[in-house]
Amino acid sequence: MVIRPNSVQQLAAFRNTRLIKIVSGVRRCGKSTLLELYRTWLLENKVQPRQIIEINLENADYRHLLDPWALHDYIKTRLLPKKMNYVFMDEIQNVSEYQKAVNSLFIKKNVDLYITGSNAYMLSGELATLLSGRYVEIHLLPLSFREYLSAFPRPGASARRYQDYLINSSFPYTLELANREDGKKQIGNYLSGIYNTILLKDIVARKKVADVLMLESLVRFMFDNIGCETSTKKIADTMTSAGRKISVHTVESYLSALTDSFILYRVGRFDIKGKQHLKTGNKFYLVDPGLRYFLLGSRIGDEGRILENIVFLELLRRRYEISFGKVGDTEVDFVAVKTGKPVYFQVALTVRERSTLERELRPLNNINDHYPKYLITLDEDPPATYNGIQRINALDWLLEDWN
Repeated sequence: MVIRPNSVQQLAAFRNTRLIKIVSGVRRCGKSTLLELYRTWLLENKVQPRQIIEINLENADYRHLLDPWALHDYIKTRLLPKKMNYVFMDEIQNVSEYQKAVNSLFIKKNVDLYITGSNAYMLSGELATLLSGRYVEIHLLPLSFREYLSAFPRPGASARRYQDYLINSSFPYTLELANREDGKKQIGNYLSGIYNTILLKDIVARKKVADVLMLESLVRFMFDNIGCETSTKKIADTMTSAGRKISVHTVESYLSALTDSFILYRVGRFDIKGKQHLKTGNKFYLVDPGLRYFLLGSRIGDEGRILENIVFLELLRRRYEISFGKVGDTEVDFVAVKTGKPVYFQVALTVRERSTLERELRPLNNINDHYPKYLITLDEDPPATYNGIQRINALDWLLEDWN
């Protein structure tokens, strides 16, 4: 089991507050394991086992609790009247109208409530309205490169582990599968299971998708175009010209479902000089590079965009708000904002050629403020500074202790 101290600390920081702690994230990213780690932390901090109530709503043993009032009554009968009770409900979206049970439990002063879900729409509509201002969301991703490396007693060369991380996937359970004799095959089967569950259970069933092949064509297109600026019209036109006729409305519906399921992340455009978000232009990034490798195989020349995807995910883990930047006629890969202060990132596989270095530095040099600017590459060269812009090695940056 990979220990994820940053996420455990996030939960611990909100212990016993009048807030529902909601852990969201793609299927199999480690939400249940995180709750297990946190329950261990509670026990180590003088909470008694009787004070903890845990229910995994994907476990068939709890199928009788998929009705909200049955779930509520089951938990209510187990509450200790004069102690704080720590209630954990895993994959809450499996319960119909679960917001009723959640709200009723929340108003009890001796309940500290933790729930997980694999869909963004869990926090939309009625639940968001009902619980407005009464919950905090902790978004979990598959393993960071630092967490992945921590699973090995002798990490070895980080560059070699990085390649394994990209191909074998950052989903936690793949670490166990990789050690088996037929590990590659088992990882492929496991990723296939995750992919198909998300498509069939989270998207096809919820959106009532009639043309599953069209959905799969869109997924392949998006996986193949990570980090590319696009629009729903451009996607529809490109797929239609390739023989897969699809409407703009259908593209938007499918993209919404893919982002709701946390398999894709949408990033908007920001005008750095005008200091405003722009309505047109989006980029999409994938939750796990191993899923892309599983679906599309190895693509020569894609290494730079995959590195950009990895940097995006790391910025998300570090709790930045992320846009891609427009500055004049140039583009900055990431404008990352925390506590109102931006940090600028440009990502390139290598900048050892002078012309490439100048091209990558140009957008950052066009920014006239004094906030930090970084050029991240995989070049194994000593760090350098150009007019205040810091060039750093991507693996060194990924292994930083940032919390």
